Amino acid sequence: MRQRPRRFFAIVALVVTMAIGIALWYWLRPSQFFWFWLLLSGIVTFLFYSFDKAQSKRGGWRVPEIVLHGMSLLGGFIGAALGMALWRHKTRKPLFLIVIILSGLLWFGGYFLL
Repeated sequence: MRQRPRRFFAIVALVVTMAIGIALWYWLRPSQFFWFWLLLSGIVTFLFYSFDKAQSKRGGWRVPEIVLHGMSLLGGFIGAALGMALWRHKTRKPLFLIVIILSGLLWFGGYFLL
């Protein structure tokens, strides 16, 4: 039973992120793609943090931490930071803040270096 939520949320996150990426790649220039990708992946990540916070209060299925980390690394670090700050979610786990900061540095570093 424990693997089902992990697999489910990982698949949902991957499918949503890939669908957004393919659509943006098709319609936008490369410079626009970067900013829209960060915006939309941030929104999706924020929604996952919101859902996880609601589930933690309700005692329901939770979004696995590895999925939340993966979404930050895929560009959703702004949404993750907002989810942490607004919902005060995962604030006691320093690894979340480290992953968010490193993700931001990697994405913006890559953008300005390329």
